[in-house]
Amino acid sequence: MADRELLAGGVNQVERVGNRVLRPTGPWSPAVHGLLAHLRAAGFTAAPAFHGRTADGREILDFLPGEVPDYPPTPAAASRTALLTAARQLRAYHDATAGYAAEGWMLPAAEPVEVICHGDYAPHNCVLDGERVVGVIDFDTAHPGPRLHDVAYAAYRWAPTSAPGNADGFGTPAEQAVRVREFCDAYGLDRAGRAGLVDAIAERLHALVAHMRAEAAAGSAAFASHLADGHHLMYLADAGYVLRDRAVFEARLLAD
Repeated sequence: MADRELLAGGVNQVERVGNRVLRPTGPWSPAVHGLLAHLRAAGFTAAPAFHGRTADGREILDFLPGEVPDYPPTPAAASRTALLTAARQLRAYHDATAGYAAEGWMLPAAEPVEVICHGDYAPHNCVLDGERVVGVIDFDTAHPGPRLHDVAYAAYRWAPTSAPGNADGFGTPAEQAVRVREFCDAYGLDRAGRAGLVDAIAERLHALVAHMRAEAAAGSAAFASHLADGHHLMYLADAGYVLRDRAVFEARLLAD
């Protein structure tokens, strides 16, 4: 019998069986499975392939070997190499989603629709080989939207743009601003995107808190636990911080 292992982290119970991962599904899963097939056809191989469902309805995906970082960030996840390869991997993913359309996503589409956003592009949903980001997992929150929607949240997680009191973050505002600029350079974000990035980060964090509250109200024990632990307060504090220090971030983002 293949080795079996319960994988830690996230809000779902995920099991590895040999070189496959078994995950719960939802109404959005057909759209995600189509996306994964589209990515493969487009030559993007950093996401797992879909291999059908188990008898009890769980999806069967590739297991991507490597390290999936947790918080506070590991030295590898906090490295400049991880920052830059995460940005390049996100750009490659976005470009590979071109032409894919589906209905039934977990999250509503956001205008203008430019790509299929990952929705939660963070260290905890990426696979590292040493300091390099080589894989992307957990596409449950994928949805159509603008590139900036994903880039903003990714910059928040990878730079990170977290307030000094956030134990999961690191760096002074000036140091974070340098890393945000490097992330945007590696991604290839245009000037309009950079000008709107600070506001987009704050908007994404407020949207995340709204999603947490809605899921908890709908009966999600995992999200109810996150609220009880005060995760939403951390996100709201980070949103306020990036707006208060807008000048520091934008001076670096918009410099020639």
